[in-house]
Amino acid sequence: MPVKIRLQRHGKKGKPLYWIVAADARATRDGKYLEKLGVYNPNTNPATIDLDVDGSVKWLQNGAQPTDTAKAILSYKGVMLKNHLAGGVRKGALTEEQAEAKFQAWLDEKDGKIDAKKESLTKAEADAKAKALAAEIKVNEERAAAANEAANAAIKAEADAKAAAEATEEVAEDAPQTIDDAQAAAQQEGKTE
Repeated sequence: MPVKIRLQRHGKKGKPLYWIVAADARATRDGKYLEKLGVYNPNTNPATIDLDVDGSVKWLQNGAQPTDTAKAILSYKGVMLKNHLAGGVRKGALTEEQAEAKFQAWLDEKDGKIDAKKESLTKAEADAKAKALAAEIKVNEERAAAANEAANAAIKAEADAKAAAEATEEVAEDAPQTIDDAQAAAQQEGKTE
């Protein structure tokens, strides 16, 4: 029976979650499997992978063939390296302690890279928030300045209107008050001429 290490899709539409399984190659994608080796969640940044390294190495040593994506995940978690080192131990090129030391050194280096990536992501997120806040403060200041200008313009327009009304009242006081007064003024001008 040919065995494959492959991904089995779970989760909901648009939010996939994959199980990493050892399954018969003839089984359907989401069908029966022999052993669940881990979980892969691509929805997080960086992607979350929980994997049974020793179980995966055991299946690889028994002849299981990983699919391309599963092989990339196994390489990322160090399963392929551990399988390679186990082959070196079987051939006598390495001792068990040397192989374990090399694998542990590789894991420490990998953890350092992952931590650096997480830190850079949090720093980038903080920088983006700071830029957005600065832009928002600038927009708010511009709005406040525009509102002040509009208020000043309204006050000036009101003062101009008041001054114009007062000037109109002064002209109206100088003008005759009634029609009779206007006619009398006109007659008097006619007599003087």
